[in-house]
Amino acid sequence: MTMLFWLLVGLLILIALAFVLPPLWRQRPVAAADMDKRNIAIAKMRLAELQEQLQSGALTQAQYQEQRTELELALGDDLDIAGTDAVSVQGRWMAYVLLVAIPLLAVSLYAGLGTYQAIEPTPEMLAAAQPAQPNIEDIKKMVAKLAERMKTNPTDAEGWMMLGKSYKYLKQFPKAADALAKAYALLGDQPEIMLQYADALAFANDEQMAGKPAELVFRVLEREPDNITALWYAGMAKAQAGEAAEGVKLWRKLLALLPPESQAQQEVKRLLSQLEASLPNGVAGGAATATGPAAQTPAVALEVQVSLAPELKASVAPTDTVFIYAQALSGPKMPLAIARKQASDLPLAVTLTDAQAMMPNMTLSAFPKVKLLARVSKSGNAMSQAGDLIGAVEPVATSGKSSHTIVINSQVK
Repeated sequence: MTMLFWLLVGLLILIALAFVLPPLWRQRPVAAADMDKRNIAIAKMRLAELQEQLQSGALTQAQYQEQRTELELALGDDLDIAGTDAVSVQGRWMAYVLLVAIPLLAVSLYAGLGTYQAIEPTPEMLAAAQPAQPNIEDIKKMVAKLAERMKTNPTDAEGWMMLGKSYKYLKQFPKAADALAKAYALLGDQPEIMLQYADALAFANDEQMAGKPAELVFRVLEREPDNITALWYAGMAKAQAGEAAEGVKLWRKLLALLPPESQAQQEVKRLLSQLEASLPNGVAGGAATATGPAAQTPAVALEVQVSLAPELKASVAPTDTVFIYAQALSGPKMPLAIARKQASDLPLAVTLTDAQAMMPNMTLSAFPKVKLLARVSKSGNAMSQAGDLIGAVEPVATSGKSSHTIVINSQVK
């Protein structure tokens, strides 16, 4: 690559010299005929002057003849001079100077200002060219400054909206819900703020849509029946409430509104099929039969032994919350079954079953394999946060009864 770079440099310098040097180097011949014409024209003018002087008495006849003879001799001498020699234009010396100066100047400037290694960048250069990832601590500082500013400007609805979204990004959902509640009070029933508020409330309540979140979502649907986000939340709310048939109707409508073959549509299809499988025979258009997956799936009971790595014991308080839960290997991270304990109980043992599911259609029985996790949370929030301690084991088969061991041995980044 370095050789290629210098070849390109040389080519560009040659192109520059091709424009600059020829005009300086080239000789400009002056044709002999042109010089003769010029000398004759001058002689005629001088002869006319002599004749005028003779007529005016300024010259005698003898003086006139003498000067005319001299003029004729001078003209003869001029016409005998060889006029075919080329007359060089002064400046050829500049061609030599530029021939050396242009390459030298180009290389010197690029050596000082350019980076020829960029034609073959090193891993370090590529890493430096990548956009810097935002530092979580910097984000927290900016969010804290925004929170302080909102104390002195409590009527700034957009500020509360931004603060609520920022808290959601940091997974501080109770604070997000409080900020969005203030924005909602100022903005009123606007679909965007209503859905943001409902989402924050649900996450602050272990992802449960019951109550205020569901109320907000269905009020949005009254205003905008085809709102995609509202249809998603509404279907989830119905499923969590045990009204699977209503949830199926909402998600079928959502499915028709999503772009064909999009990732979102594929995900909704998968979840919709699971929700339909939980319906009795003939319900919601015969989506499931009596011999479907929900009817045939045997009960699942996963025994889980949880312990804490010795090197992390000093960083855990007895009152810290411990969540033991199962997740699908792919797709939504909503727990399929979850148990809540305290760090003082460690080491501990729990059994995860379908009875601990957060949604009727999202159960252990609906998945052949799952991921088991145990997490220590100082905030008590069911959502994973930076600084939590965690351990996991996967994949785990859900068929029959089995026992598994989880060691909490790492920190969430």
